[in-house]
Amino acid sequence: MLDPALVTWLDSEAEALDLGHCDPQAVLGQLAAAQVLRVGIDAAQGGSGGSVADAVETVANVASHSLAAAFVFWGQRAFIEYLLHSPNAGLRERLLPKLLNGELAGATGLSNAMKYLSGIETLQVRGLADAQGWTLDGRLHWVTNLRKGGFVVAAAIEEEGASPFVLAIPDHANGLTRSDDLQLMGLQSSNTAALNLAQVAISRDWLLHDNAKQFLPAVRPSFLGLQCGMAIGLARRSLREVEGHLQGMRTFLGETLSVLRERLENTVDELKAGLLDGRFLSQPAALFKLRITLAETAAEAVQLELQASGGKAYLSAHGAGFARRWRESAFVPIVTPSLVQLRAELQRQASAV
Repeated sequence: MLDPALVTWLDSEAEALDLGHCDPQAVLGQLAAAQVLRVGIDAAQGGSGGSVADAVETVANVASHSLAAAFVFWGQRAFIEYLLHSPNAGLRERLLPKLLNGELAGATGLSNAMKYLSGIETLQVRGLADAQGWTLDGRLHWVTNLRKGGFVVAAAIEEEGASPFVLAIPDHANGLTRSDDLQLMGLQSSNTAALNLAQVAISRDWLLHDNAKQFLPAVRPSFLGLQCGMAIGLARRSLREVEGHLQGMRTFLGETLSVLRERLENTVDELKAGLLDGRFLSQPAALFKLRITLAETAAEAVQLELQASGGKAYLSAHGAGFARRWRESAFVPIVTPSLVQLRAELQRQASAV
């Protein structure tokens, strides 16, 4: 269950968050105050206990009220996972408390790297080693949670003659510049922008892992699992709206509602089981298929909401929430890795067998 104060804030600000009428700097503070950032993290490290499956449920609960807020939540929580998996204890001790209390924003920055891992894209940032660390050049085209009040971003770095590695890059690094917020169709208050790196000097203190090809597969289950929470929350909310419109009437829409709800919860159970038993580390294709199923289910749930609400969905007084969920459902298939990219990877794997 979410803190009632957070639920009230999300419900009152959901439209403004989506359209960019809410201060994007406020989102992380609200999430931190409600303690949701600590879910799934050991108490010894400042968390409230539980597992990554509990964190997925919490992302889903936020997404059922606002996908924009859940998008920020996912970025923050994914970066925290990188720290938890990093052998750099000093970096973790330095950053984790600020990330958990919302003082510092964590940006995943590894969407490009996840595509690189599947052979879809080359790395976009290059590093040249020196005595202190590296000098970086390149560009990250789409990064979420780049809060202007202070952020740190993870990036995979290509180095000639060496294995790619993963760094945390602080916003105060000389040569790092943030673009204006990208003009998105929705999710506008998510601090989503591009980063340009020109001769950015980073010391070895900021190293998350010295081998991206080891690190990325290790964090991918959490990266994608937490991302699935957005689709889960959106689907559940639309199905609740359908139930409200039908008000117990037995119609073919009610039958479709039952089928979608059963498929959704069965898929959620399978996702949680895989995250907890570690199967996705050796079977990433299974996770890709679940991500595709959840995205498709969210789209079908929003479509069913339209059918159940009828013409009211197009009346401003009644349909604003639906219009927002329609825009949110359009985003779920394209967030990296997109469904097209996942299907291409599954096809490549099948062809290689």
